[in-house]
Parts: sequence; structure tokens; C-alpha cells
Amino acid sequence: MFSKSILNITVSLLLTASALAQQVTLPLPRLLTMMPMGGQAGQNFEVTITGQYTDDVTELTFSSPKITAKPVEGVADKFTVSIAADAPVGVYDARVMSRLGVSSARAFSVSKLPEVVRTKPNNTLETAQPLAVGTICNATMTKRAVDFYSFQAVKDEPVAIDCAAVGIDSRLTPVLILADATGADLKVNRTGGMIDFTPAADGIFIIKVSDLTYQGGERHFYRLALQKGPAQPQPQTQTVSAMSWPPTGLADAALEKEVEPNNKDPQKITLPCDIGGVFFPAADVDTYEFKAKKGETWWVEVASERLGFNTDPFVLVQQVKDGNFADVAELYDIVQPMKVTSNGYSYDGPPYDAGSPDVLGKFVVKEDGTYRLQVRDLFGGTRNDPHNIYRLIVRQATPDFALAAWAVHMTLRNGDRSAFSKPMALRQGDARVLEVVVQRRDGFDGEIEITMDNLPPGVSAVGLKIGKGKNFGHLVLNADENAPRGFSLAKITGKAVIGGQEVMRPVRLASMEWPVADAKTMGEIPAPRLVVDVPVSVTDSEQAPVSIMLAEDKVFEANAEEKLKIPLKLTWRNEFNGTSIKVKAYGEGFSGIKEFDIPLKATSYDAVIDLAALKIAPGDYTFAFQSLGICKYRYNPTACRRHRCRRCEEGS
Repeated sequence: MFSKSILNITVSLLLTASALAQQVTLPLPRLLTMMPMGGQAGQNFEVTITGQYTDDVTELTFSSPKITAKPVEGVADKFTVSIAADAPVGVYDARVMSRLGVSSARAFSVSKLPEVVRTKPNNTLETAQPLAVGTICNATMTKRAVDFYSFQAVKDEPVAIDCAAVGIDSRLTPVLILADATGADLKVNRTGGMIDFTPAADGIFIIKVSDLTYQGGERHFYRLALQKGPAQPQPQTQTVSAMSWPPTGLADAALEKEVEPNNKDPQKITLPCDIGGVFFPAADVDTYEFKAKKGETWWVEVASERLGFNTDPFVLVQQVKDGNFADVAELYDIVQPMKVTSNGYSYDGPPYDAGSPDVLGKFVVKEDGTYRLQVRDLFGGTRNDPHNIYRLIVRQATPDFALAAWAVHMTLRNGDRSAFSKPMALRQGDARVLEVVVQRRDGFDGEIEITMDNLPPGVSAVGLKIGKGKNFGHLVLNADENAPRGFSLAKITGKAVIGGQEVMRPVRLASMEWPVADAKTMGEIPAPRLVVDVPVSVTDSEQAPVSIMLAEDKVFEANAEEKLKIPLKLTWRNEFNGTSIKVKAYGEGFSGIKEFDIPLKATSYDAVIDLAALKIAPGDYTFAFQSLGICKYRYNPTACRRHRCRRCEEGS
């Protein structure tokens, strides 16, 4: 018996920005702020941006063709943005193209309401900025202060006040207060939700906005919406947990609605069902009653947190018999596919949580009879928010899967406290490794093949499959050392066989909202989210510090009891610290290879793999090597020489 091993050997390096400052990635372009951070459909307006490692910005692009931008002539980092009149309300991703390629994403909102930008300080009652009902104000939070706004209200005409922050990539944790004309508080919301208000008389009212810990600055921006009520919260980005929602083929709206009161008097339903409900009022317990037959297995899914609400759904299924209730099943959280980091940054797990407080589980009917299903928010006893909706689906098994991917987060030393967004901005000869996780639905446990298409010229991708019953695999991108400068919107796909039919599912990409260089010192917890599309770029302004490739372009074959020798070829372009670089393996069946060292400056190396020790079964395999090392790096030396930078002239 022979084990055919198809090997794609790739290296991605974790390097230093200089000999003095360590970071777990080479500099990558990141779009940090935009002001304003949104606009009204059908309008043109100027936007000012800031970024990190975004030299020579040429474009500002969006994840919708209905939003375009042109540079303002003669003004750096300023663009005129145009939003088409028919652009849907929502949150889109904005990015810039720079010397190093495509940047990380920043949320950009589109509304149908007139928008303004706060331009003057408004930190006292006397300087409160007037707002018209039906307006959105874009602003940055003033540090160690409260921002004041005033509006004219009309008796018995409801208004809704909403401060969008966390859901649009802001570092702000907003506190929202409604006050009377003297500044006396009437309503307070400290959880970032809305305030609904119906005035008993005409008059002037005050809105106060602050950060929970009185932080401020350009990264603490917000969009304050003052709307005619009742209104829905402003659109927001999706958390990584939302990667598993919705199930394929689900209708946009629920087929049934919850009918109150149903706390004690259950709402009669039939299975299967698709019901839209609300965790309201506080301590709400929604009860549904149905008939079921022995031997039936029903899968229950509840979405609420994945819809963007701060909820923790719980489901209790009980059998009703002779006036008594017997518990059948308790259904809790959707478990994360990978063990998540314990503190938000160290790599005892990724800082991305694809699990959810939502529910996905099953119950088996042991005998014919009447059953009840109760839905509640475990934190609902202290919440009284009519916007906290949920979607309840009870179905027979429909095996399926959902996928998400993110750049591998690594540490170079114990105690590393950094977490960076890592846009797929590749240097020539560069590589990027992504972890691809799966949420399995309704008992599906098959293997999943990962592919990536529509890449720029000179860029290739190798998917390392997710094995049967496993929760994650890997995807490796490679840029040729002579790849031309390029950009494309790529597509990542997972393919599996379910019920004898081949199915394909998209892979959502996740990224950090903000670069966190040192979470302990800066007091920042990394905040990841899903992004809308999958941009990939190559720059010809820099090359990777080292490239490791197969010395022979072939498929390797070996007996399952043998040792397999893989000849490698190395190209060194920078000076590295130490005497060697460490190499590890990714891929189903091969991740157990012990980490090994390659001496610095070695132009060739034979990696020897003991297949017997790995207990590899005969078959076809794809795996990859990745290395870690520290090297000296000079950021944009051409620009430094052009501006006669003293550090460059000294050779630092």
C-alpha cells in the first residue's frame, strides 16, 4: 500500500519592524478612521481618512459599486464620496489601495436620512448642538467629557434615539441619556441600545452622549440618529459568530409570529415551524405547544445574538402528561469550533470566536404526546428592550455546514499581547496562512475541500481540507517572487458531499477591527468581525524576507511505513536574528509533525517526515510548511532616502 502525498510547501514569516521593536507581522496597510463614517443615499460629500502603513494611497474603494470615491486634488487623505440614490441602507466595507496593497476594512454606513457632522465643541448644556428629528449626526467622542445635543419634540409624537458605535467599528462604549431642557436625566441607556420616547408636551429636550469610561479621540466615533418613532436600530457589522447564520434556503422573514401572552398560556403550533419573536418584556418566557410522535428527532435553532442583539437564548423542551411537565431537553450555546484564546490575544487559541450564545441542538421524542418548548433570554430578567428579537426554527435534520476563515494569529515569544488585522496584502514571494473553521449543522460530519478562486496574477492558493468530523483546516496563499502588482476580489469556497450530492458553501472572512500592539499596556481587547468580501493584492514595492519552495515540482509518493524526504529551496533577502528559523506543518494528518529548525542562510534543506510515526493511512494528502523568524526590516527606504531620513542614512 502506498500513501500518495501531494505537498504544497509554503512559508509565511512573522518579522520585526526594526531591530528594536517586535511585532508579529510585517507592516500591513490598515485603514483606521473616516470622517464622516457614513452618508445619505444620493449625496456627494468629502471624507477624510487616517491609516497605518498607508503610503501613496491611490484609491478609496467600497464593498458596493453604488458607493464610489475620487481623490480631492491637492489634498492628501481626502476623497469625494458619491452614494447612488438607490444604494440600500446598510453597513459596507471601505478600504484604500496603497503602496503595500489593499488595506484592512473600515465600516461605512449608508442611510436614507439627512446627515450632518459635528464641527464645534458641544460639551456643555449651553453649547448643545441642535438636531432636527429625522437626522443622523457623525462625531467623535470628546475625551473625559459628555457631548450634548438638543431637539424640539412635539406632544404625543414618539421619537427614537440611537447611538451606533460598537457595530460600526468604533472603540466607543456609548452611554445614552435623554434629559429635559434643564439637563435633568429622564431616561438612561448604558448598554448601547435605543431610547424610545413619547413627550407629554411640546418642548426642548437634551441628548447626552459619553463613553462608559469617558474615553475619547478619533477612534471613538459614533453616529447619533434622532428618528421619528418607532424606529429600528441602525445597521451594524456582523460578529464572527454570525458565520453560521442563516441556514441555506431560509426565507428572509419568519413564516409565523409569536403571539402574546404566551408565558403561561402556550401558543399552539405544528412542527416544523419558523417563528419570529421578541424577548420582551423583561423576564419574558415564550411557550409553544405542539404534538409529536415517538421516534421523531427535531433540530432546534434560535438566532438572536447572531442577528446583532445582546442576548443569550435558552430552550427548554418538556413533555406534558397528566397535568405534569417532564424535561426532555435543555439546549444552550453553539460551541466554538476552535478553542478561543483565554485572554483575547495569546495563541492558546485564536482571538476569533465562531461560537454563539444562540441555540442549535436536537431532541428525540420518546413517546406520542403533547410537548412544550420554552424560549427565554438567560439575561432577560434585567433587560426590557422591545428590539431584542429572535428567530425560532424547529426542523427535521437538514445536514449542512457554514464556514469562516481568518489569518493565523501567532506569537513569537511567551507573553505576546498583540492582535493585528492582516489584510491579504502580499509582497512578492510572500505567503499567508488562513484558518478555516466549520460550524456543522444537524449531524453533518463529512470532510470539506477548501478552494480559493479569482486571484491576482502570480498568486495561487492551496486548500488543506477539513477532515471528517474535524472543526478546522487551513488555506495557504502564495505570491510568486516575480508577481506583478495586482488586485482582485477573490472567492473562498467549501465543497462537501451531503446525501450523495455535492454542495458548495461560501467561506466568510473575519478580521480584527483595530490593530492592538499590546493589549496589557494599552488596555484594549481585540475586536474581530466578519468582512463583506475577500480582497487580495500583490505589491511589487517589496519582497518577502525569505521564500521557501519545493526544490522539485512533483507529487511525492511513499510507503506508509517509510520516511519521506522533501527537498526544499530557500531564498534569503533580509538579515535574520539567531542561528535558525523554526518550521511547523499544517494539514490533515500532518499537523503532528514536530517543529524543526532550518539553519539561517541555508539555500537547501531536506525535511524528513516519519510517516510511520504519524500513522498516516494510505491516500492523497496536501499539507504545508510555515516558518517563524525574526529579521531586520526597513520600512519604505525609498521614501526615507527621498526625504533624507536621518535613521536611514545611519542604516537603522
